[in-house]
Amino acid sequence: MRSMSRVFFALVIGAGILYPIPANAAPNLIEVQGRVRDLQEQATEAAEGAQEAKVQLAKLKKTLDTVQQQASQQGASVTALNKTIGAIANERYKSGPLSQSLELLFSTDPGLYLSAAGSLEAVTRQKTADLKKFSVATQRLTATSLTVADKLAMVKAAEAKFTRQLALANSKLKEAEELLAKLTAAERERLAKLTNDQEDADQQKSLSDAGKYSGVSGRGGTAIKYALAQIGDKYVFGADGLTYWDCSGLTMRAFGAAGVSLPHSSRAQYRYGKAIARKDLQPGDLVFFGKPISHVAIYLGPDRMLHAPRSGSRVKIANMDMGRKPYIGARRL
Repeated sequence: MRSMSRVFFALVIGAGILYPIPANAAPNLIEVQGRVRDLQEQATEAAEGAQEAKVQLAKLKKTLDTVQQQASQQGASVTALNKTIGAIANERYKSGPLSQSLELLFSTDPGLYLSAAGSLEAVTRQKTADLKKFSVATQRLTATSLTVADKLAMVKAAEAKFTRQLALANSKLKEAEELLAKLTAAERERLAKLTNDQEDADQQKSLSDAGKYSGVSGRGGTAIKYALAQIGDKYVFGADGLTYWDCSGLTMRAFGAAGVSLPHSSRAQYRYGKAIARKDLQPGDLVFFGKPISHVAIYLGPDRMLHAPRSGSRVKIANMDMGRKPYIGARRL
């Protein structure tokens, strides 16, 4: 994961590709910029898929641990009951062809039979109860063992998904690197300067606008204040602070400061809170983009949001337009 973050970060910091190239730029630069940007978006989506798989994997492992502990406890119970059942069988073997009740019945002392009958019935009931407990415990252990096997299969599937998504993201980054490697050093430097200049301008504008949104109250307001303090920090996939962020890492930490626990995944975060129609958005709501969801931001006001956009960019205030990533919905926590 860390190696991927370094590659992803180095790719777009070393060669900016986020903003249009002037008309007098060489045609091949424009083509490379468009293709690399597309690959970057694909890598981001795959990386978010990996984050979702990672969150799901952690949940499954926690469930598996619980079920395995339950199976262990049930196994110990079955073992103990098995010993009790063994003692009952041994007693019956030693008693010979006549049961205890018959022995008492044919005893020369009828009084002995009458006095012991009640005790004998109680013992018999206890033995029957022990047998029933053993049967039930065995059935439960069998069911739990099947659950363990099922959860193990789900864990393996989640691990496989995480590996696939991570490999896909890395393959897109490698393809983009290969495109950039075909440019001259001067061309790469030019692209990097264009990006840095635009990022500097965005940062200055975001800082000047930050005061407009610092007065929001409630949990959303606390999250906004936390995120506003991160303006200018750089994006790195998989990062959740305190100097580098990805989109869901920023929202996770921001709402964590407000006492709300969120997973580190935009897709997983979309399952939290209350769904909000776009016309009813309020500052502090989470807004989501992409099919499948691959981006999350904090809503600030009419068509404005605070987010960590993508690798090569910085935390900023921006319009609610993610280009090829459509707006999906919002949640209020």
